[in-house]
Amino acid sequence: MTQRFKITVEYDGGPFVGWQRQPNGPSVQQALEEAVTALSGEEPFVQGAGRTDSGVHALAQVAHFDLEKEIASDALQGALNHHLKAWPVSVVLVEAVSEEFHARFSATGRAYLYRILNRRAQPALDEGRVWWVPIKLDAERMQEAAQVLVGHHDFSSFRAAECQANSPVKTLDRLDVTRQGDEIAVIAEARSFLHHQVRNMVGSLKLVGQGRWSAARLKKALEARDRTAAGPTAPAEGLYLTRVTYD
Repeated sequence: MTQRFKITVEYDGGPFVGWQRQPNGPSVQQALEEAVTALSGEEPFVQGAGRTDSGVHALAQVAHFDLEKEIASDALQGALNHHLKAWPVSVVLVEAVSEEFHARFSATGRAYLYRILNRRAQPALDEGRVWWVPIKLDAERMQEAAQVLVGHHDFSSFRAAECQANSPVKTLDRLDVTRQGDEIAVIAEARSFLHHQVRNMVGSLKLVGQGRWSAARLKKALEARDRTAAGPTAPAEGLYLTRVTYD
């Protein structure tokens, strides 16, 4: 009899080609699957709640897999982390769940944080974990303009060309920009996101913060439904998956 386990995972995306297994380098999914195999002898598929890109980090990615081996949740957590020592990946929670649970399809919400280090000096401690923007940004202008994007819209202007979503229409529940000292945080929340949607929105908001775009210009980009109308894609290293919610 198999048991389904739900795991919450923290990782530094820097060394990985992304969440999903790929032939061109190591992935978070591969690291986890190899750890499960090492402790159980089984070869399960570890299904994540979302496919983070190369360089994107996670504070609370959620995944599930099935095991025939009988093992307690706390013992499984310890064993997984033992076999993950070679990678910047930590399993912070393991829960036994019913077979109806699905990390991706059962999720009702996702939250992302984007970190911008906004100062003249480059990062020393946070290299690879923030977008360093030495030009002064106006976070209040960015916050005001961000509200244009909140709600139910066609986000084609903020969608990557390789996005596999069936529709570009999404409901963005929250997009807030705040500054604390030299760091600007952008928080985005929705049931689901298009590929590169958060990074593309942040790239456009940076133009607002520089004074190059207005809120009206951002709205025009949204309404164009054309990727070329919006700003550049912000770098992957500033993005964090912070929460996946379930009913």
